Amino acid sequence: MPFSPAAPDNALVLDNGLVLKVLHEPRLRKAAAFLRVEAGSHDVDPAWPGLAHFLEHLFFLGTERYDGDQALMAYVQRQGGQLNASTRERHTEFFFEVPPAALSGALERLCEMLARPRLALGDQRREREVLHAEFLAWSRDAEAQHQLWLSEPLSARHPLRAFHAGNRYSLPLGNADFQQGLLAFYRRFYHGAQMSLCLAGPQPVEGLLAVARRCAQVLPSGKRQPRPAPVPLLDGSGQASAAADPRRLNLVFACQALPEDSASALAFLTAWAAQPQPGGLLAELQKREWVERLDVRVLYHYADQAVLDFDFRLTPAGVRAAGNVAQLCLSWLEFFEALGTWTPLEEEYALLRKRQQLVAGALELARREACPASEPVTAALGAVLAQLKPENLLHPLPAPQGSVPQVAWRLPQRNRFLRPTRRPDQPLPDLRSVRYAQGSASAPEEGEVFVRWRGHASRHPGITQVLDHSLRRLADEARQAGVRLTFHRLGDDWQLRLSGIAEPMPALLEQAALQLANPPPETWRLGEPPEPAAQAPIRELLKRLPEHCLGFFNTQLRDTREAVQASTLAKLWGDTRWEALAVGFREPARSGLNQALRQLPGQPASQTGGSVLPMSGRRWSHLPGATGEHALLLFCPAPQGSLADEAAWRLLAHLAQTAFYQRMRVELQLGYAVFASFRQISGSAGLVFGVQSPGTALSGILGHMEQFFEQLPRLINNLGTSTVLSQAQSLATRLSRDELDTPQLGETLWQAGLGGKGPDYLEALQAALAALRPQHVAEAARRLQQASSGWLALANGPAPDDRWQAVR
Repeated sequence: MPFSPAAPDNALVLDNGLVLKVLHEPRLRKAAAFLRVEAGSHDVDPAWPGLAHFLEHLFFLGTERYDGDQALMAYVQRQGGQLNASTRERHTEFFFEVPPAALSGALERLCEMLARPRLALGDQRREREVLHAEFLAWSRDAEAQHQLWLSEPLSARHPLRAFHAGNRYSLPLGNADFQQGLLAFYRRFYHGAQMSLCLAGPQPVEGLLAVARRCAQVLPSGKRQPRPAPVPLLDGSGQASAAADPRRLNLVFACQALPEDSASALAFLTAWAAQPQPGGLLAELQKREWVERLDVRVLYHYADQAVLDFDFRLTPAGVRAAGNVAQLCLSWLEFFEALGTWTPLEEEYALLRKRQQLVAGALELARREACPASEPVTAALGAVLAQLKPENLLHPLPAPQGSVPQVAWRLPQRNRFLRPTRRPDQPLPDLRSVRYAQGSASAPEEGEVFVRWRGHASRHPGITQVLDHSLRRLADEARQAGVRLTFHRLGDDWQLRLSGIAEPMPALLEQAALQLANPPPETWRLGEPPEPAAQAPIRELLKRLPEHCLGFFNTQLRDTREAVQASTLAKLWGDTRWEALAVGFREPARSGLNQALRQLPGQPASQTGGSVLPMSGRRWSHLPGATGEHALLLFCPAPQGSLADEAAWRLLAHLAQTAFYQRMRVELQLGYAVFASFRQISGSAGLVFGVQSPGTALSGILGHMEQFFEQLPRLINNLGTSTVLSQAQSLATRLSRDELDTPQLGETLWQAGLGGKGPDYLEALQAALAALRPQHVAEAARRLQQASSGWLALANGPAPDDRWQAVR
């Protein structure tokens, strides 16, 4: 299809009106597509709330050409990729990430499903039930209800106040007017003139353009629809009510008449407002022990309107001083506005964005390229700050407690990890307690570091909390420098991970070692840990699974008998042994890393690797905290010790995941949270099956799973030898060092080490996959059905029968 360079920002406009961008990035291991349709929930006829979201669901049912296991979702899953879609207020996004060789096939299916969707009434009925299940989960979600509360004071005429999720009652499928409205909405907005597409990958620009032009030609032409003028945010018809959770303080500003380039200004402001550096708002509030966390988010932005939320998670002392917290926030905003020029921060912000660009994956790069930030940001920043005044707050300010402190605010210091650091003058030898692995030749700037301290961490949740808090400011600095720094307890171990740009990691690890050995004084004054945010039941079960695989079935947040003090920590460090994995470090960075590793608290382990806790029988863990819908997570470990068995189980998961989703979600309509995958968890390898259902009890979910397992050997046999062998080869290719991105490579090698695997694990696993035959996979399916290596179930209810042993 011809195109003309008529769009801004180096974009091309195809003959059907679609705006196209492509991004060539040689370091990427995956390719991605990000397609945006300029229509969302607020563009729907108010008579049919949820119609836009419903239509998004219908697209994924496949087309006449690509149906069943050839539809987009099945295709992407078979390639080991990821995909999703999102319906927002004024736009809908479809996006996926796949191996480069699969980009053409995936994009062809995406464009085909948007151009020729299945809208048959029977398909609509089935998908509406899935949407209704989503609605039920949404209606029970505390965070979703909190978001509704935030918008209560807005104008009753504004679409932000309306219901848009969609359910069984708002989507009357038998109503002819509804069906006409569904088709009218589709025809009005789902054509090239309403769409933009961005592709990102390692392929040359010409190749990306050719794929886009060929696939997008199926999309119809149309007339671009004018964007409607927004309804005023405030007109006095809304009314604020008391917050349901006193531990949260939300200062929500309604901003109107903003300049056109305000999106970049809002991003700039949110980046600096929650900075934890000394002299800033968050640091001041945490110093006074009033705030656990601060999140600054743009809740809504359309045309010249924006809704900006300063969300403070308060400590018990902060609940009493909520008025003071609010006044200090307003004081900091006045300070930031009074600067008048933000040149030093703009320079630092440019460095942050460049560093983030270096670690972004294909999908994130495609998203950023599709929605680029304008430069400079300061042109609109003053106009934004002028709106962040008490008179534009949606909710009343709480009264201050006593006099409000006067604070000498100051700008954050430059991030020390964004600049090159000094390396050792002489190469330092490697350590026996560290495993070193080669990274990717196409991404030499990326690295991974894992550290595990083996001790008695499970007995010291209070100390763990201190250590976690001691690293929070450092983790934020690391994030800005392109490194994700995480610390957590897993069973009796503490684990630290650094993932991202390798260059600053030695300096970050040195600082982390100092913080862990001698946490700052303020971290020792922590009170009871805050209640964790409520999650969907299936997410809570997934969060608890790694500890269960280690035999830790009940964990405590705090033991009142625990001595949380520096002398206890010093003794703990004296008794711990640490081991590490470093991926992608060459000289001189390797010597810098070795220097940092020598400063870690604890003693280096005499040998690396671990062993896996064997499982047997059927074990059931009832986690009553995960309330709401019925949720069941079933972990089926692969037989231990044999890479041939692991290869067979990996391929079994690869072949079964689409069929499991089709059976549980599409045919049985159990719910929208349905998945099956192969995972390495705490060194244990196996298959994980998950279902969350609003209407089917745990006994029913388990019964459907077991029935599916009974059919697996037949499913494998029906695929045929050639399909099984080609899928085994495809899976082996994706597990090569050249195909795995650096975080995946690091996680795979780390988990293999925890499971006692050797340094040649990946190569041996690829060889085992190449040697597989259909009978090996069918045998793995039979062993899965028989629970020959045990089953571990996590659920939010008790076991349905006496075959299960309850764990304590």
